[in-house]
Amino acid sequence: MEVVVESERQNPLLKRREVHFILKYGDEGKTPPRSDVRRKIAGLFSVEVERVVIDYIKPEFGKTEAKCYAKIYDSVNDLQSIEREHIIRRNFGKKEEGEEEEE
Repeated sequence: MEVVVESERQNPLLKRREVHFILKYGDEGKTPPRSDVRRKIAGLFSVEVERVVIDYIKPEFGKTEAKCYAKIYDSVNDLQSIEREHIIRRNFGKKEEGEEEEE
């Protein structure tokens, strides 16, 4: 899996870095799961995986690559207070949903 960053910008108002990139996954043959992409982005930008959110992965028809958009927050608290609920569930799974119901 290879990541080619197209654009990157700092958003100080929302306390995050926004990254548009192309994900090339020729060896795997199918689109990799969000968890793998989050780990790859976290490693590339030297941040914790818990601060990375993949907003979308849009595969290109007939190619083994996808256009993606990721957000890297300054802290986990910023991520949880700013990010939409369904995006958090997509990225972190059902555990987040159960924890929020208990609060």
